[in-house]
Amino acid sequence: MSLSVAEQLTQLNAARQLVLQDSGLYPQIVQGILPIVGANARLELRRWGADFLAETFASPLLIAQEKERLSIVILQTLRELLENQAEDHNVIKSVIQAAASIYALVFRYIISNQHDTATWDRMVAIKSNVFRRWDTASGGIRVCCIKFVQRVVQVQTPGVVADPRRPEQNEVSLALVPREHPLIPPSRLEPEALGLLDRLLNVFHEESRDVILVNATLNCLGTLIRTRQNAANKIITAVLNFNPLKQTSSPMTPKLKVQIKSMEKTTRMVLMNVLRRNENGPFAGRIRQYIDRLAQTRFETFDEGSKKRGLPSEPTDGLDNAKRMRLGAELPDRPGPPPLPPGPVSHAQLFTLSGERGLTSFDVTQLPIDLIVRITVPVLHRIEQSAVDAAISAVRSRYLTLKKTQAAQAQATAQPAGEDEEDYEPDFEPSEEQIINKSDNLPPEDPIRLPPDLALGPFKLPQPPPLTPEETEQIGKGIISRVFSMMSVLEEPSTTKRQKPGLNRLAGSNYDRDAWMTVITRLATRASAGLDDEELSDNEEAESKGTIAQQTPKPSLSDGIRETLWKFIIEDFRARIPIAISWLNEEWFNDRMQCQNQDGRKAKKRPPKDHYNKWMLKILDSIVPFLDAKDKVLIRFLSEIPALDERVLDRVKGLAKDPERVTLAVNALYYLVLVRPPVREICIDAMVDLWRNFEDAKAPAAKLLKKLRPDVLKEDTPLPPPIESIKSPPSEDSKEDLPSASVKGEGIPNTPNAVAAAG
Repeated sequence: MSLSVAEQLTQLNAARQLVLQDSGLYPQIVQGILPIVGANARLELRRWGADFLAETFASPLLIAQEKERLSIVILQTLRELLENQAEDHNVIKSVIQAAASIYALVFRYIISNQHDTATWDRMVAIKSNVFRRWDTASGGIRVCCIKFVQRVVQVQTPGVVADPRRPEQNEVSLALVPREHPLIPPSRLEPEALGLLDRLLNVFHEESRDVILVNATLNCLGTLIRTRQNAANKIITAVLNFNPLKQTSSPMTPKLKVQIKSMEKTTRMVLMNVLRRNENGPFAGRIRQYIDRLAQTRFETFDEGSKKRGLPSEPTDGLDNAKRMRLGAELPDRPGPPPLPPGPVSHAQLFTLSGERGLTSFDVTQLPIDLIVRITVPVLHRIEQSAVDAAISAVRSRYLTLKKTQAAQAQATAQPAGEDEEDYEPDFEPSEEQIINKSDNLPPEDPIRLPPDLALGPFKLPQPPPLTPEETEQIGKGIISRVFSMMSVLEEPSTTKRQKPGLNRLAGSNYDRDAWMTVITRLATRASAGLDDEELSDNEEAESKGTIAQQTPKPSLSDGIRETLWKFIIEDFRARIPIAISWLNEEWFNDRMQCQNQDGRKAKKRPPKDHYNKWMLKILDSIVPFLDAKDKVLIRFLSEIPALDERVLDRVKGLAKDPERVTLAVNALYYLVLVRPPVREICIDAMVDLWRNFEDAKAPAAKLLKKLRPDVLKEDTPLPPPIESIKSPPSEDSKEDLPSASVKGEGIPNTPNAVAAAG
């Protein structure tokens, strides 16, 4: 028994709720509903299926690998729904949205599967169908077509390749396609994308503009400006030549006014977003002028208040404007402050000059202090001086009146009351001396009633408690972590050409990322230079005398900064290799200065630490495993660090163990031979070692050793036989003169021992 449409929709909605709760069920649900929502299904089921597919491929819950696999599965269903001539508009819109979401996925699949012609033919058929509907369909479908065209232009133009070794994590663009791809050759797809872009921008030049299409186009262009720099100039130029307020000359109806305001706002927001991302770009000045001109035109067009007719500059009937004024009219006086309430008065009541209950009952302490400052300062600037003087006079008058009232009340309470036992003496009048004696026995007045005159002395903060060594170390680590967290969000130094300050420049004077790195590296190298060595020497002297027990030295704050700096560099060593070079130069300079200072002092038992070689080798050991054959980071690092030795060259020679990185090792050594004469000989020795002990390095190393040290090649190369031996066999005497290896037809063994013996 077949289910009704309502029952099927109920089951489909239940399946949708399942995948929203568990995204791992998407593959089973998508493949299960395709036969139910196909082109031959009922209209309600087709609508549900198209909406579900559009929602599925726009959902961030479904992983990219599953999306790519499922996009191949649904291609035929989408094609059949689009090719139905009598298809519902809602179905068409949802299908085009789903096609826009899967176009990049199918494109990535075709890059890796060059012979899957059927899949690409389905995608091309869908793309052609959408292009045909672009100019003839209804408004909602055309908006979806614009979004699809934007995705096609974005995919079929070259983008930025972040990591060539991991193409699955790069943005899908024409840069990932091989030049000789049989299905999607770049020479054909890129002109098609540029043509679609021109057709997309043509909406700004049409006379009869559809506001919905213009807004949809503007919203799509923001993504292309951000991701495709090669097309950004053309797009920004087209937007700057577009005038959204051009139709203001026609009769303004309420509908037209709303449409023009919508286009103007969308255009302004797109350009402001572009300006915010690159405030110093080539179009920054033009964009600012365009936005200012747009704001002025909008104000002149839509500001109703400015269109009111003002007073005539000259009298129209021979009478002066002053004669038209109402001479007997008087402006109402500003209401004075309300009187103080009876009874005790608080400071808030004393300074409150408004009678509104809402203001007096509001607790200002709930607002943050910065908000109060931002509100109060502009208000004080706008208040007239006369109003401020009147308010101060009102508060002063209140205070004086309150002071007199409280003084009178104090005198009234100081007067003695008649006593009961003296009622029989009606003519008795106490003397002045008795009144004074009784006044002295009265309790003191309440100081709360009368606001006292406060005399505050200089305020000094108490001294903080001393920190323990553990607390000092913990606080230092916290400061270091905060500085490095700030470094990760600082902008990279601009690549624009700046005037070079020369040798007289000051390090860290620009307050940018480089300046902070200078501060950090010098804190690590110079802040505690020599202190750790002196402390260790003192401990050793005390141990030799038997005064203290031997203790393991604790890591210093400088070593903590060095460790954090090393981790910071290794996280992105290709971009941060200049930081490593700057740091190692500081370490080398500090080590040299410490050695000179030690030579000038008394002889110590313990030489200063060699920080440079320790951290230089640690950085080199960390980056060598991640270098590829075309990496230039190693050559730059080796050429700019201040000192090299055999340990560094041993690590460079270790690259030759990988056949793919043999060329990198040989080129690095040859570059050092050319640009660093002090290490020329040890670099040539390292190249000789590569030629003797690494089979894959023989050919490139021999080519360079012919110019650098040709004697080595002659020692290890078998001599050619003489011409006479070619014509006739050698005699017995000549056989005895030849080396045994040459008689047997073998060359001299290619080992260092053999070379030494031959020498």
